[in-house]
Amino acid sequence: MTTTTTHLSPAFPGRAPWGTAGKLRAWQQGAMEEYLKDQPRDFLAVATPGAGKTTFALTLASWLLHHHVVQQVTVVAPTEHLKMQWAEAAARIGIKLDPEYSAGPVGKEYHGVAVTYAGVGVRPMLHRNRCEQRKTLVILDEIHHAGDSRSWGEACLEAFEPATRRLSLTGTPFRSDTNPIPFVDYAEGNDGVRRSVADYTYGYGTALDDGVVRPVIFLSYSGNMRWRTKAGDEIEARLGEPMTKDAVSQAWRTALDARGEWMPAVLRAADRRLGEVRKAIPDAGGLVIATDQDSARAYAKLLREITGHAPTVVLSDDGGASQRIDDFRHGEDRWMVAVRMVSEGVDVPRLAVGVYATTISTPLFFAQAVGRFVRSRRRGETASVFLPTIPSLLTFAHEMEVERDHVLDKPKKDAEEDPYAEEDKLLAEAEREQDEDTGDDDQLPFEALESDAVFDRVMYDGAEFGMQAHPGSAEEQDYLGIPGLLEPDQVQMLLQKRQARQISHSRKKPDEEADLLEMPADRRPVVTHKELLGLRKELHGLVGAYVHQSGKPHGVIHTELRRTCGGPPAAEATAGQLRQRIDKVREWATRMR
Repeated sequence: MTTTTTHLSPAFPGRAPWGTAGKLRAWQQGAMEEYLKDQPRDFLAVATPGAGKTTFALTLASWLLHHHVVQQVTVVAPTEHLKMQWAEAAARIGIKLDPEYSAGPVGKEYHGVAVTYAGVGVRPMLHRNRCEQRKTLVILDEIHHAGDSRSWGEACLEAFEPATRRLSLTGTPFRSDTNPIPFVDYAEGNDGVRRSVADYTYGYGTALDDGVVRPVIFLSYSGNMRWRTKAGDEIEARLGEPMTKDAVSQAWRTALDARGEWMPAVLRAADRRLGEVRKAIPDAGGLVIATDQDSARAYAKLLREITGHAPTVVLSDDGGASQRIDDFRHGEDRWMVAVRMVSEGVDVPRLAVGVYATTISTPLFFAQAVGRFVRSRRRGETASVFLPTIPSLLTFAHEMEVERDHVLDKPKKDAEEDPYAEEDKLLAEAEREQDEDTGDDDQLPFEALESDAVFDRVMYDGAEFGMQAHPGSAEEQDYLGIPGLLEPDQVQMLLQKRQARQISHSRKKPDEEADLLEMPADRRPVVTHKELLGLRKELHGLVGAYVHQSGKPHGVIHTELRRTCGGPPAAEATAGQLRQRIDKVREWATRMR
């Protein structure tokens, strides 16, 4: 627990925030103490989105100003909106930052400036001169944006190399590339791989235990997708079934097409969930994260039809957008639709329900996007995020509590197999200060024809619950209607009860009424095309070994496996069926020893 230090003056530039330490969370106090032990020139604090990095940084800034370690502060943020947000937060504790600064001397009434990485990129020498003239603390917010050898990274090195102190902050310290991040230390592990070294880390799992962030319930929706390729072929596939990388991409884009049935069904479900949450948290808000401006406008139109009210729409990182976000933050409107920019750092604590309606599939973006919903205001709040049943997204959802470091020595991969290539493109677009897609030239041309939605599963605390259900059904409502205020163990218990009730109802139905896959989510693993190929290869290898052991031909063994375990030939079998056969052939082989 933190304690209040009463013998210090509360007046700025005294130790106001530091002196009123009772206002600091335990991790912020711990990070301050860690810094004050050695007072290093460079300090990297990694804290999960929503934990309160800004408060820690400004507390430290206040201490350094008061003790004349520095004479001015420069905050570097990723976007114009965040720059304004930093200036407002600093003003609340008596530190005046100029968010409109562009050149020349800073007004005497200011303790420093708030700028963007793009702004530093344009005039690095301006900021270098300021650092050389007066002792400066530089706060680099979301430092992962400043990867070396990129324009922003080179500009940051040039501008802030002379700074007296540098405080780097991030909620997601992993980047797509293997370029070092400026002012971050790296250490080589036993495996010979160099990884970033944080001076203080406060991960999502720890923050969840402390009640600083909300637990997240992920609600995943599947469904049949139909689209036409450039060659004129019509393809139909179901979200969550193993597909090639291109097919996954096109099925995903088909789902997100506002003219189909998938998006309207998911938005209706998300709004029902928001209505349930607002019974306990009246001002709770929802956010739809869209891929581009056209999609955002289409989703806003759907939400207006569903709710009867026009949502707040944020299309680009400009002054007007910043004001719209502020109005939404302080208001009680139900929904905001945004193109990417709200995914990182923007502080709207009342956001409790999200719809991940973008095709960006990188761990960094996903973590930042989910981070918009996890900021806790009172005990028992939960966050709900709606997703398409895409293997990579479900993996990210399961890995929410995994702490990551920036790896310098990732093996290089072919562009086709590189899971980080998309993030490279995203960051490159961000450097050009664009906030919308520019045509998706790299994606195969296609035309979305038709989509429908099926409630697929709920993921919570690493476990999966639920059987498939139609939108609007009582079975779906069972999960959408979970109370908005619950302790984490109560969420787990309720989900288990809901699933048990679903299974019980399913067993009473005649077989001919079972039009959906009626099997609990934990027995319906979502696997990639590559993983499915791996399972087939493993099965064929084990069958081959058993051929030598038993003397039976391959075909006979495969037939016996199908007869014993059920299901189609191996080439058409699901991941679960293949795993069942793998276990069975191992069991046979063990008996023969």
